[in-house]
Amino acid sequence: MIILDTEHLWPVLSPVKMLSVLVLHLIPRFMRFVFSRMRSLLQVSYTSWFLDAFNYAIATDMDVLNLSIGGPDYLDLPFVEKVWEITANNIIMVSAIGNDGPLYGTLNNPADQSDVIGVGGIDYSDHIASFSSRGMSTWEIPHGYGRVKPDVVAYGREIMGSKISTGCKSLSGTSVASPVVAGVVCLLVSIIPENKRKEIMNPASMKQALVEGAAKLAGPNMYEQGAGRVDLLESYEILKSYQPRASIFPSVLDYTDCPYSWPFCLQPLYAGAMPVIFNATVLNGMGVIGYVHSPPIWHPSNEEGNLLSIRFTYSEVIWPWTGYLALHMQIKEEGAHFSGVIEGNVTVRVHSPPAQGERDVRTSTCVLKLKLNVVPTPPRSKRVLWDQFHSIKYPPGYIPRDSLDVRNDILDWHGDHLHTNFHIMFNMLRDAGYYIETLGSPLTCFDASQYGTLLMVDLEDEYFQEEIEKLRDDVINTGLGLAVFAEWYNVDTMVKMRFFDDNTRSWWTPVTGGANIPALNDLLAPFGIAFGDKILNGDFSIDDEQSRYASGTDIVRFPRGGYVHSFPFLDSSESGATQNLLLNSGMNKVDSPILGLLEVGEGRIAVYGDSNCLDSSHMVTNCYRLLRKILDFTGSNIKDPVLFSKSVKQDMPLYEDDNHLSSRRTDVNFSMYSAVLGKDLICRTDSRFEVWGTKGYNLHIRGRNRKLPGYDVIDLGRGLNSTIDTSNSRRPKFTEKNKGDYFGNRYLGELDVPELVASQWLVPAVIAITGFVLFFSIWRIRQKRRRRRRSMSGRLANL
Repeated sequence: MIILDTEHLWPVLSPVKMLSVLVLHLIPRFMRFVFSRMRSLLQVSYTSWFLDAFNYAIATDMDVLNLSIGGPDYLDLPFVEKVWEITANNIIMVSAIGNDGPLYGTLNNPADQSDVIGVGGIDYSDHIASFSSRGMSTWEIPHGYGRVKPDVVAYGREIMGSKISTGCKSLSGTSVASPVVAGVVCLLVSIIPENKRKEIMNPASMKQALVEGAAKLAGPNMYEQGAGRVDLLESYEILKSYQPRASIFPSVLDYTDCPYSWPFCLQPLYAGAMPVIFNATVLNGMGVIGYVHSPPIWHPSNEEGNLLSIRFTYSEVIWPWTGYLALHMQIKEEGAHFSGVIEGNVTVRVHSPPAQGERDVRTSTCVLKLKLNVVPTPPRSKRVLWDQFHSIKYPPGYIPRDSLDVRNDILDWHGDHLHTNFHIMFNMLRDAGYYIETLGSPLTCFDASQYGTLLMVDLEDEYFQEEIEKLRDDVINTGLGLAVFAEWYNVDTMVKMRFFDDNTRSWWTPVTGGANIPALNDLLAPFGIAFGDKILNGDFSIDDEQSRYASGTDIVRFPRGGYVHSFPFLDSSESGATQNLLLNSGMNKVDSPILGLLEVGEGRIAVYGDSNCLDSSHMVTNCYRLLRKILDFTGSNIKDPVLFSKSVKQDMPLYEDDNHLSSRRTDVNFSMYSAVLGKDLICRTDSRFEVWGTKGYNLHIRGRNRKLPGYDVIDLGRGLNSTIDTSNSRRPKFTEKNKGDYFGNRYLGELDVPELVASQWLVPAVIAITGFVLFFSIWRIRQKRRRRRRSMSGRLANL
């Protein structure tokens, strides 16, 4: 689906068209007709309309194309692939990055594509416009790291342009800034002699001129301003002497350059950490296709640089015009006590076929300069590991928003990453002295002895059985702290959120709730903790801090001896409608447990039913103070007197019946969106180098695949012909015990180990026995009938 913003487009196009006769005057009445149709449908457009317009641009050999449009669906493949075709045909595309700022992770497609010049907006004071979308790109999340976008920024607030009828009016938006850059591009194209224009000018060389000539602004970081404010004269100087070459954007990663290099400059490197990933873009001005035949090379500037270990993932084929170069950086163990700066260069050689009239292959060496801060390894209690692996976002699935009070943004599409919609929380934790690392692989892929707390916030995916077992051992025996911030999950409410999408001509239904509560309950079951299916809303105060509980869930199971905080809320779920009617009739609100704290073996656990107070997307009030107290407890066993008051200690276990637990949807093939169901358990390239490609730490058994009962496995990554092990298709069941025993103080010492139902032999045995009994019964009946017929025939003969 593409969301259109044409309100600002045509008034600005008029003056831009006069800048160069090369480009925008070629847009005929057909394009105006297309845009008028889009306007008539409340600014919602169809992909096919753009495909028709793009085909026209290719057929007419257009030079530059501006798109003041965008949408979050970068997996709309017909649209994305047509944009690739546009740029592969040497058409320079300029596009607005969107007006969803100041939120991070809100880039719109196609501006987030590396072959497109993405433009953000600033005001006349060179401040980033509040409406301008921020990076990073979210294509690579949750199993990688996003690219730097926008590419450049331009004036986009209160810009004067002509009305469609007559006169002028003031306009604001990245839809205004984008045509300004398109006009700059037209002027830059016009300085090149026409007989050399196609040889030199292409989407990569133009982007090189723009980003290398841009003026870096003081204050905004790279994901707000890209290379900086577009500078026509500087870009002109670059193009005057331009020779086709390849380059890297950004060309420098400097940890000492704050705030521009945020978030990298905010947290130094140290030994033992998860690899820090920096994802740069390779721009190949030598040709539409290029090749990287050999791995990039790290060249340290001094001996200390040998403490840095870098592995690379990169585009071996660069097409069209652009590719990626990702650096996975970690400090070697011998640098555990090193403090200082490491400098050096990363080089990569790009080769392109010879141009027309040339014989030799074109070759260029790209250089990325590094200047990295390194500190000694922090204490375990201050190290927090953020679980990114189990996060699912839109696209491809309909992942609904976390706060149901928000009506104008129905999708969870901001990435749920520390450096997108949780960036304010990240800054706060760094200011509080915590070091936060990201895990983009299963829970088996980290060493729990190195971390004080595993932080799990707003997670939507399932869990491998090996993850559940390892986490139990990590908490009880290794002393890992666990902090979980959940979200709402109610099947009836999800069904009512179903809608018909005109663009895809299909019904869209949520594949999960704000978080995957059934999966979290599986993960927390060994500790006797479970969330319910209520959707709670209301204001409350804890430790003199006023907070808003926005579409959170409740705690329905918690062991004896833990500390549980309850507050009166309204239940806005479908099942809570009757309760709300009674409440409105004058009855008192019912207290709902929302915060639980527990010591388990050597470790500590904290669970909270809402994550909106940490998510900057639609936050009403923050709960950063509460988060710090939770981390003090889980990481250092520091107990706040209010949170651990005797009045909230559980003398009896909290235990609700199964009908209060959330149930999975049976009408959704969740394996289409999951990184767990039907997939192999494997440590990816964002885990420690020593476990790349393995099952993780202390795992000597073959990993198994998860599968939802009743659905075929669809593995988009490995193909449909992969062999799937379905022996683990049934979910773990826990033996029924005395409630006071199972959820009581036994968890403070020796925990009851959950017993798996022997589904691998029990079900086939029952079926076999039933079949045998049925066969034997039928055989006995037939034998009786035969004896009766014989006796009857004997009687007839006697008659």
